[in-house]
Amino acid sequence: MWLAEEQALYWVDIRAPMIWRMLWPGQECRSWTPPFRISALAPRRQSGFIAATDFIAATDKGFAFIDPEAGDYRLIAAPEASLPGNRSNDGKVDRAGNFWFGTMDDAEQAETGALYRVAADLSWRWAGAGYQVPNGPAFSRDGGTIYHTDSARRSVYQCALNEDGTLGDRTIFLSFSHEDGYPDGMTVDAEDCLWIAFWDGWCVRRFAPDGAPLARIPLPVQRPTSCTFGGPDLDLLFITSARVGLSDHELSAQPLAGSLFVVSPGCRGVAEHRFAG
Repeated sequence: MWLAEEQALYWVDIRAPMIWRMLWPGQECRSWTPPFRISALAPRRQSGFIAATDFIAATDKGFAFIDPEAGDYRLIAAPEASLPGNRSNDGKVDRAGNFWFGTMDDAEQAETGALYRVAADLSWRWAGAGYQVPNGPAFSRDGGTIYHTDSARRSVYQCALNEDGTLGDRTIFLSFSHEDGYPDGMTVDAEDCLWIAFWDGWCVRRFAPDGAPLARIPLPVQRPTSCTFGGPDLDLLFITSARVGLSDHELSAQPLAGSLFVVSPGCRGVAEHRFAG
């Protein structure tokens, strides 16, 4: 997540757990250890509900307000309290200021994952079920389409996103083969094209609004996990990666596994919106 006010990139390590921040260009890197696993976070537009909290976050306990610098971590609601084997995964704010996040079976076996929407008044709505490893989401520039993946199924879905926050029919936007890897985190650029990081795919790829492949950026690591635009002009693509599950032999061939990367993709991104609550 790029925060323009700080000229900083934030990202999370779910398993550690850890929150990271880097002031650009590489001036300072800090980290915080939260009391629960955080899988996604987004800045808030206001802090009237709880004072001095900066972000909404998806966690393994539900969704929360957090302020890492102040050490303030407040759980708000637990939509899946009855599913102790589940945790949250990826999440993002839509153009209207709602926070969307997915949940998944922590063991990555059962299809118990779901998609949720959190509104500014902190009410939450179930928006879909039957996912194994949901990732994304990302939103079209006009806010009328939501993209998200089930990485385990190697599929990217799209739905119409209505003004009242409900979703239209879910359709498959893109499907991939074993050789492609697994579509993971994603973002949309200023030309309404979709960028996807590919776990076990060694790359990030760009797709047109009609699904046509446009570009592929190879990386020296097997497991890219997500990507977002940042920098003063939103013309840099930051890419996270993982090293979990790789053998010693595999790690010796990719010593940068688990690193953060930045590339100049030749296009600009779209400023992400703040959570309205």
